[in-house]
Amino acid sequence: MEKIKQNLTNWQESLMTSIPLGGLITRNATVYKWKAPFRCWLLREAALWRVTDLLNQSYELHQQEHGLGARILLRSGFETLAALLYLNHNIREVIDGKLNFHQFSRLTIRQAIGSKNKSDSTMAINILGMLDKGNRRYPGLRGIFDNLSESAHPNFDGMLGGYLKVDHDEYETNFSNRWMDLHGEEYLNQLELCMATFDHEYGEVWTDLMDKLESWIVENDAELENTKNAPLSD
Repeated sequence: MEKIKQNLTNWQESLMTSIPLGGLITRNATVYKWKAPFRCWLLREAALWRVTDLLNQSYELHQQEHGLGARILLRSGFETLAALLYLNHNIREVIDGKLNFHQFSRLTIRQAIGSKNKSDSTMAINILGMLDKGNRRYPGLRGIFDNLSESAHPNFDGMLGGYLKVDHDEYETNFSNRWMDLHGEEYLNQLELCMATFDHEYGEVWTDLMDKLESWIVENDAELENTKNAPLSD
């Protein structure tokens, strides 16, 4: 558990507090005249801020033996991981010629400012779709999320399963808070998995993909200029 706390501390200390657009333009003016690469930076850093916030709170609840709250926040942590995986998937698709760059740009807009509560006309991307794409890269990811969702919802696992135990000998149903007994050890394993996967995708995968995307944009800039006003299918 000390390793978990140290990793969370390292994340907290590494959070980026600003992204100067001028610095990105200096890095590569051809690339950053396009808005999609800038949004890639925003989405990546916001994902780290969010997952750090969520998992710090989740771990603190676990330490206080508040097992249900810890699992619900961990579930949100896996959703945040899925958002980063989705971004990386789409960058890879552009590089491989499987996704139109301008369509990709539209997806980054939806991922950045989309909503489900109609506060904006931009529709958010469905998180289950992100999780399914992430599950192709990391089989079992969707299963972990679904398992955590059962705790978050008032289904059997989230209601009766979490609070009662039947004494068949005494023909009696007893209530207690069973979350730590049922899921305490499992929680730590899932937390470590979430953190390790996020670390890899944030620190290694995204960095490599962005280098390749920047090179791809430079090589294809003329075509991108010629097609930037072309209609796109939804």
